[in-house]
Parts: sequence; C-alpha cells; structure tokens
Amino acid sequence: MNIQKHIIQKKNHSIKKEAISNNALKVLYRLNEAGYQAYLVGGAVRDLLLGKQPKDFDVATNARPDEVKALFRNCRLIGRRFRLAHILYGRDLIEVATFRGPHDGKNIHRANQNKEGRITRDNVYGSLEEDAVRRDFTINALYYNIKDESIVDLTRGINDLNDHTIRMIGDTETRYKEDPVRMLRAIRFAAKLDFKMEQQTHDLIFKLSDLLNDIPVARLFDETLKLFQGGYGCKCFFLLREYNIFTLLFPMTEAAILTEAEANNNQDTLNIIEQALINTDDRITQGKSVNPAFFLAVLLWKAMQDYKRQFIKMGQHDMEALFSASHEVIIRQQAHTSIPKRLSLMMREIWHLQAQLQHPTRKRALRTLENKRFRAAYDFLLLRNQVSEQALTEVCQWWTEIQLKSPTEQKKLCDALGYTPKKSAKRRKRRKKKTHTSTIVNDFIVKPSE
Repeated sequence: MNIQKHIIQKKNHSIKKEAISNNALKVLYRLNEAGYQAYLVGGAVRDLLLGKQPKDFDVATNARPDEVKALFRNCRLIGRRFRLAHILYGRDLIEVATFRGPHDGKNIHRANQNKEGRITRDNVYGSLEEDAVRRDFTINALYYNIKDESIVDLTRGINDLNDHTIRMIGDTETRYKEDPVRMLRAIRFAAKLDFKMEQQTHDLIFKLSDLLNDIPVARLFDETLKLFQGGYGCKCFFLLREYNIFTLLFPMTEAAILTEAEANNNQDTLNIIEQALINTDDRITQGKSVNPAFFLAVLLWKAMQDYKRQFIKMGQHDMEALFSASHEVIIRQQAHTSIPKRLSLMMREIWHLQAQLQHPTRKRALRTLENKRFRAAYDFLLLRNQVSEQALTEVCQWWTEIQLKSPTEQKKLCDALGYTPKKSAKRRKRRKKKTHTSTIVNDFIVKPSE
C-alpha cells in the first residue's frame, strides 16, 4: 500500500487538548520526555474528531514494552499474541502499544500465521508508517501528536471520516483472513457510528464469515459483549443477521427465529430480543449498569423452552426438565461463544425463577421476593408480558404491588394466596424415582414446532 503522509495542523482540526484524559496526557508527555515517539491513536482520535467523548485512550509509541515498563511503576505487560503495556491510574487504564511492523516470516517466535492466513503471534515492531498500514480501518489509523497537537494521517482516514465510510486498510480479503474478528469490528463500527461500509469491506463479510468458526470461543464472547453492550446493541443485532453472522454466534436462537416465522408467521422470539436490546441501549445511554447474563437469558430463552418440552416427552417432570434443558442449552452455546460460569449460573436462576413468579404460593412467595436474583427474574417476567405473553399481566401486577408494601402487608398478600395442596404419598414416591437426566445425544435436533 502506498503511504502518503498528511499532517493536519492544530488550526485545521477540532481536537482540543483539554478533551483528552489527563492520565493519557501524562503517558504521552513522559514518553516524549524520555526521547520516544508517542501518539494518541485509534478510537480516541476518531471519536474526538466526531465530537464524541472517548471511553478509552490508547497510545502508540516506538518504545518497546519493556522500555515502557521501565518508565512507569504502575505498568503491567499483558498479551501473548501481541504484547501490550497497561498503565494504571486507579481505575483508569491507558493502553500503550509499540508500533507494529510487517511480517517477513523470519522469526516465528515473534510473528506467525496459520495456513488460513490468520495471525497467531504478532510481536513484530516497526515504524509509525508501518504501524498505520497494520491497523484495521482507515478511520482508526489517525495519530494525534502531543508535541504540536497535529494529526498524522497516513491512510486517508480523514477523508473516510468526513464521508462516514468504514474502509479496510490494504487488501480486504487478506486483512479479514489475518483476523476474522475484524468482520465483527466492521459491523460494530457501522452500528456505533452510523457509517456505511466501503463495497469490498461489505461484500467480503458474506464470503469469509465462516472463518469466525476458527476464532477461540472466549474471544468471540468478548466481542459479543462489545456488540450488544455498547449502547447500540439493537443496530448490531440486525446487522449481524443481515450479514448471516448471528447464526454463527447463536445458532439455536437464529433457528428459533426462523422456525417461528416459517411455521406460523410468529415473531415472539425476534420481538423479545429486540425489546431487550432497546431497553439495554436505553440503560447504557442513561449511564446505568447492565448485566450480560440478563440478555443472554433472553437470547436463549426459546431454545431452553424447546428443549424442556423434549425432556418432558422423554419422561421427566416439569422442574427436572427445566434443569436439564438449562444445562443442555448452555453446554451447546459454549461451542460457539463461551459463557463464564458466573453468568451461566445467573441465567439459570432467572429461568428457574420464572415458574415461581408465574405461580406464586403462600409458602414460597416471600422466599422468592428475598432471592438475590428476584429483580432480574422479575424484569424478565415483565419483558415477556410486555412483548408477547399478555396472560402474565395479572401476576406481573401482583409482584409489582407486593414490592411496594411493608413486610406486614407483604405477608397479608401472601396469606391471601391460600395453601398449596400437599402431594399425595404416592406422587412423592413416584418423584423419588430418578428419570434419565443426562444430556441429549449429539444427533438430537430440537424441533421448536413440535
């Protein structure tokens, strides 16, 4: 790729030094004072030029990771695929990366690619110019020079920023093969910035999306969180479906959506996902916290219900089938995007509490109310009622009302529910007999329409 350096002087761009994190400025100044080149780079420069406040401030430098560490006592080095320096100021983190250079295949200990072209190791260092062409998109290859407050543009990124275009740097197919996650990043930036993709950047996603199957599931999970929890998750969801990538990440969910549409023109699963994402985006916009377990529980709710019905057909009683189905769905999803145990446990609790919320009893209602997952499960119930299950309206109102009452009044409301008839001795004895609870065999295909 031909490099043409364009310097945009301070008077010709909109970035003000005052808008840059004080901690990022400390890092830039100290590296400069030590004789190193140091630039603010990537999303921070892009967002500042767009009039947005960046969440992260990244620095690029010609100092090697060990040299950065020697300058900052609050620094730790991370990463095997590409070595990075993280400089910590309390909870604020400034990421510092050494300029990357081109791969020449001479030192597999520093750089390596597999037979498909994916970069598996990337500790080759280079110059500013070499670093620019190694970045993914032109709008992310803009460098802010703290010395004179100018911007260095080596890939015509300013033009694409002004045109609201996402363009891959270099040969698009090669760059996607080097790191297929760039396809997810292209979608995320298109949603976040409301930009269009350059034609090749757009077209080759359809051709090469299967390469994502080779990416470690833990990394795909991290990218999924960025897609759905950045404040623009609803846009990301529909773009992922448009590019046929959502089915690679959540195949059971996509199958449920398609089956509903084909069987009876039903869009319940699609609608509840869309509403959950609208709510999530609103919370993030308001600066409120969100828990990924809630949205994951929404995504996999229909698949879990379908498996539950299949387990019941196999002879399991209702609650046993619920536990088996929860386990089955999470295990199967782990093959596509990993789910940390802390989140999978919360997902199960949200699902399991639905039965208690739908059928409150005098004996269990107060215990349900005191459950640490009550609020998440209650919000899940409200979401179901809002989107498609109008039969839940009365019980939703009951749970809403009881939360506003004093402990004495709560007890009265529960007492009004009456007693649950005790199960007969014969039924209790039958329940003690264990039914088959192992996971469904690998060739079992869930059929939501059954």
